[in-house]
Amino acid sequence: MSLQPEKPRYRPYTGAAAGWGALRSVAHSWLDSEQPLKNLRALLKTNQNGGFDCPGCAWGDSPEDGTVKFCENGAKAVNWEATTRRVDASFFARYSVSQLREQSDYWLEYQGRLTEPMRYDAASDHYQPIGWDAAFSLIAEHLKALDNPNQAEFYTSGRTSNEAAFLYQLFVRAYGSNNFPDCSNMCHEASGVALGESIGVGKGSVTFEDFAQADAIFILGQNPGTNHPRMLEPLREAVARGAQVVCFNPLKERGLERFQHPQHALEMLANGSAPLNTAFFRPALGGDMAAMRGIAKLLLFWEREAQSKGEPSVFDHAFIEQHTIGLDSYLAMLDATSWEDIEQQSDLDLVQLEQAARIYRNAERVIVCWAMGITQHRHSVATIQEITNLQLLRGNLGKPGAGLCPVRGHSNVQGDRTMGINERPPVALLDALENRFAFQVPRQSGHNVVEAIEAMLEGRSKVFIGLGGNFAQATPDSPRVHQALQQCALTVQISTKLNRSHLTVGRDALILPCLGRTDIDRQASGPQAVTVEDSFSMIHASHGQLEPLSPLMRSEPAIVAGIAKATLGMHPLDWEALIADYASIRRLIADTIPGFADFNQRLLSPGGFHLDNPAASRLWNTASGRASFMASPLPESLLDEAVRSTGELPDLTLQTLRSHDQYNTTIYGLDDRYRGVRGQRRVIFVNPVDIRRLGFEPGQQVDIQSLWNDGIERKVEGFTLLAFDIPPGQAAAYYPETNPLVPLTSVGIGSHTPTSKSVAIRLYAAQGNPLVAGTLTTAK
Repeated sequence: MSLQPEKPRYRPYTGAAAGWGALRSVAHSWLDSEQPLKNLRALLKTNQNGGFDCPGCAWGDSPEDGTVKFCENGAKAVNWEATTRRVDASFFARYSVSQLREQSDYWLEYQGRLTEPMRYDAASDHYQPIGWDAAFSLIAEHLKALDNPNQAEFYTSGRTSNEAAFLYQLFVRAYGSNNFPDCSNMCHEASGVALGESIGVGKGSVTFEDFAQADAIFILGQNPGTNHPRMLEPLREAVARGAQVVCFNPLKERGLERFQHPQHALEMLANGSAPLNTAFFRPALGGDMAAMRGIAKLLLFWEREAQSKGEPSVFDHAFIEQHTIGLDSYLAMLDATSWEDIEQQSDLDLVQLEQAARIYRNAERVIVCWAMGITQHRHSVATIQEITNLQLLRGNLGKPGAGLCPVRGHSNVQGDRTMGINERPPVALLDALENRFAFQVPRQSGHNVVEAIEAMLEGRSKVFIGLGGNFAQATPDSPRVHQALQQCALTVQISTKLNRSHLTVGRDALILPCLGRTDIDRQASGPQAVTVEDSFSMIHASHGQLEPLSPLMRSEPAIVAGIAKATLGMHPLDWEALIADYASIRRLIADTIPGFADFNQRLLSPGGFHLDNPAASRLWNTASGRASFMASPLPESLLDEAVRSTGELPDLTLQTLRSHDQYNTTIYGLDDRYRGVRGQRRVIFVNPVDIRRLGFEPGQQVDIQSLWNDGIERKVEGFTLLAFDIPPGQAAAYYPETNPLVPLTSVGIGSHTPTSKSVAIRLYAAQGNPLVAGTLTTAK
């Protein structure tokens, strides 16, 4: 982790996931933090009782005590946050905003922690110090000057704690708005919508313990080796005990192939590794719905065959009859879907689909996991409902070792939604807030991310407040998002480290430095804990371990309370008094959020406590009181009509993805170890056959343009072609560098999630960029 990256090169990676490579990477980030001894002590408290919750992913933890409960990327996240480097007043005096805009995202975050509140001065083009009270007053002045509360946007990152998120939604609703664009809108919104309609709750139904009891685990559109490395251990254990681990992913990610456990001394000394799957299928981008439809269609064929022969049923009829509706319509849809369409859209043949279907049929208990490779398509809601239909056919809900598992990204993205960060809030939540706090809550739907951007572009929204995250870079159609933010009267970024959003300023702009997960949070009653919710609905307490770099840094709850007090005074409660002891915030949560009764007391249990999931108990909070089979036709085409209507055929379909050295928009370094990329990020992975078909050569520089029929040119320049083992017709490249290619209006049906895994592109030879000789090799 250095600002002097090695010379760009590309060589296919042959090692196992984790292992020695992970240890070297952790050691590098640990030493680079500039306080290695303190950070080592902190790392050993990661995900431990009395320690802090990892600021990285939302994967849950095994309940037993362990010496080490963090992964490579978790260690990077901790060391990245727990640095001694400072971005203070002297830093901003040295660099103008224009100068900072010329730097890479990696360089910006590498500069260190934000340590004091700053206000942008347009005349000098520099940020200058501002006091906290003055900053809060400035925000209140802008909010009070708006014609109506819906002219402000209140963004939330998945890093935000339950306590901060609850205060934030309470403040915003007391102010009068439901404008809550948040990171859920860009990742698992489709999961929430689909599961809410199908089973009555928009969360996964499994626990960590279920993975040890599953006969088969299906993993769709997910790369756990990079995005959720702690998931590799239960997958390895499943294969070792004879369970089936079945992967559907266009890329043969190393984290789904082989794993070397860094905590197993003999395995490390022998440089051995264990397999992580028993079957691997490579569908077309967006073809997972057709693949699941094919499996279900085969189950139906076998069910009818069993009935005709008097053999045991394939379907779980007792479960279906007692707990579901809509089976007949769904079976009619299976009959109406042709094998030709299934094979064409999935890009899998009948032999492959039958192999997957037999594995599924032969397993009594099946877990299906998925991530962004499923949720960021136009038909993602229908795809997740097709996954759910498959599970309903065999009764794979509400029994140990079986269920649905959307694997969330950021560490508390699920908790934020539980706390009420929702632009379309459930009526029950609004009723509970109104009854507890005695004010009339806004009932109209607010803005999601895409709607917020459109409102800012059109001048309908004038204030943007970001509680964490990097909105300018995380969102699609980056130039338009930057324009939207710059048109605001005020932009406020509540952040730990410098990023591109701080440089995409409104006419007035503030940076408010907040404490991170690793920092000790001292308030009037003493050090405070905050809480988070993982992908398995476990609620954990998190206690910071390191002294903050500056007394001018404040906690997220304290910042939210300061804004609320300046804007609303004592309405609907004493905001400042809540911050003295976060237990008082948790009592309010217990009063209004289902499942949190006796919150403070239950939090004392080692490992926290589990939020009950009704669907896991076969209780269905749907209109019918039953789980619903949802019968949706396959998409007419995997190419959107806005692409087809351009009259051009794309060269390739692009998915955006993370490198192994990043988490969301945070770039830890310029390497992607598992894909063999060193010292560079502006690369595009393409099948060697496609490179030749399009008239290029490996290593050539290309410009990439996306196709969308709205008259806007979307183009990124100077990307190096890497010949890679990727299915023909597909391409992959890193975000946020390729976010400018994702059209703002290309969103999922019913979810409004940007379709970042399905971007139609054309490639052009870059002007003035010859082949890069001697630095690249071709993937075999």
